[in-house]
Amino acid sequence: MQDCPGPSLTLQLPSLALEEDFYRMVREYRKAGESYDTLLEPLLDHLPTYLRRVDQIARGISLPVGIVQQTLFWLVRDDKSIVAMGRLRHYLTPALEKEGGHIGYTVRPSERRKGYGTLLCALLIQEARNRLGLSRVLITCDSDNIGSARIIQKNGGCFENEVISDWSGKPVSRFWVSTTPTPSTIYRL
Repeated sequence: MQDCPGPSLTLQLPSLALEEDFYRMVREYRKAGESYDTLLEPLLDHLPTYLRRVDQIARGISLPVGIVQQTLFWLVRDDKSIVAMGRLRHYLTPALEKEGGHIGYTVRPSERRKGYGTLLCALLIQEARNRLGLSRVLITCDSDNIGSARIIQKNGGCFENEVISDWSGKPVSRFWVSTTPTPSTIYRL
């Protein structure tokens, strides 16, 4: 029996190499009535400027009030298509301890329900361990977002509690995840 190769999925830092697909993705989010990156929405129409700002934030330069140093990653298929984006926040503020956590992610609207969110979350947990030396990370989601809660739980998330968001007034579920991989938390697409 011959193995059939699947798509190559890699976690990459954003780059100009995927400029055309980046603009297609941003248009796709807008068409769905969503924002790909609410933090930097005004910069999304010019990728070079966006990338400079993403790099500054990753290095902790000129951080906006309430924003912490964080690294942005793309989950890329076959080196040509961005399927998801994730943020790894380097540390938590009291506000992020309540809502936001260390890891945030979004999957491109046309790529949802294919397992990419679970894989991206697993890769970001590895980055938290390898890049930042964190032994555990906090991940939060709106309590009514069952899909996101499942992603977190598939990656070993242990529910801690539910809080009320200061921004939306909605309930938010908080999960802690160990960054040490165990057989039950290793995800395969």
